[in-house]
Amino acid sequence: MDFKGKDFLKLLDFTGEEILALIDLAADLKAKKKAGVAHRYCEGKNVALIFEKTSTRTRCAFEVAARDLGMGATYLDPSGSQIGKKESIADTARVLSSMFDGIEYRGFGQSIVEELAEYASVPVWNGLTDEFHPTQILADMLTIREQFGYLKGIRFVYMGDARFNMGNSLMVGCAKLGLHFTACCPEAYFPDKALVDTCLEIAKQSGATLTFEASPEKAVRDADVIYTDIWVSMGEPVSIWEKRIEELSPYQVNTALMNMTGKDSTVFMHCLPAYHDLCTQVGKEMGEKFGRDSMEVTNEVFESPASIVFKEAENRMHTIKAVMAATLGGVK
Repeated sequence: MDFKGKDFLKLLDFTGEEILALIDLAADLKAKKKAGVAHRYCEGKNVALIFEKTSTRTRCAFEVAARDLGMGATYLDPSGSQIGKKESIADTARVLSSMFDGIEYRGFGQSIVEELAEYASVPVWNGLTDEFHPTQILADMLTIREQFGYLKGIRFVYMGDARFNMGNSLMVGCAKLGLHFTACCPEAYFPDKALVDTCLEIAKQSGATLTFEASPEKAVRDADVIYTDIWVSMGEPVSIWEKRIEELSPYQVNTALMNMTGKDSTVFMHCLPAYHDLCTQVGKEMGEKFGRDSMEVTNEVFESPASIVFKEAENRMHTIKAVMAATLGGVK
């Protein structure tokens, strides 16, 4: 499939076959890297990385992937760009397009990355917005396929707040690729109805199912994958922690919940960072304030043999590399 010149903004823009092609390419590039086989398919190109929200995995994944492909990467942190402040998004897109071969954006509204793509003359990649996180889902799907050998028919349960980028994107990815997706949370935390309706139509073609369940015991029964994310996202006020802890504590991923699946083969996934202990500044502060030693997942599960979170984190780099290589015309 020819992805040259295409933007990568959300999985809704791609067919299931195209998403699988990118996952296949990522697996090939991963094998080459593990074997020490050079794959500098984009030699001499340069990419701009705009980060209005900082990140460990996304930045490292893009920078290492760019170097492996033979490219230079320029990182623009929240203070290193005038985008939307002293320079419009449209003007920024046109300026960067004259200097770079591709632009990554990680920040706030989906409308920002969409506007960047509208005015840019080079591929634009979504590193995360409030609504979608498509590169993470490619990494998740590659990881699941490595673990089980297939994707279609996997029983996938997302625990926690399903209204934002991770809940949205995982639901879309599962619908596109034929996984059985369950969002387990209070009804107020279910995804947007319009997006749910879109995904239900997609699921009719792929064989996926979508379920929205408030009971953890019902949701995780027979699950292959249990996935969660932090309860309070970047940019949200600290004051919201108390409400989230009160409402989402019953959906914490712990040993009792993992045992409810009835399977020894169930795996745990998390896009990271995770508040599984008190070894971070935020985790310690919130843990001490609310008398907790963990938040969305216990340390016992996070460090268990069922946890594949670090394989998942590594695959961010391989799948991002695939997106850049494909859209910049390095491979087809």
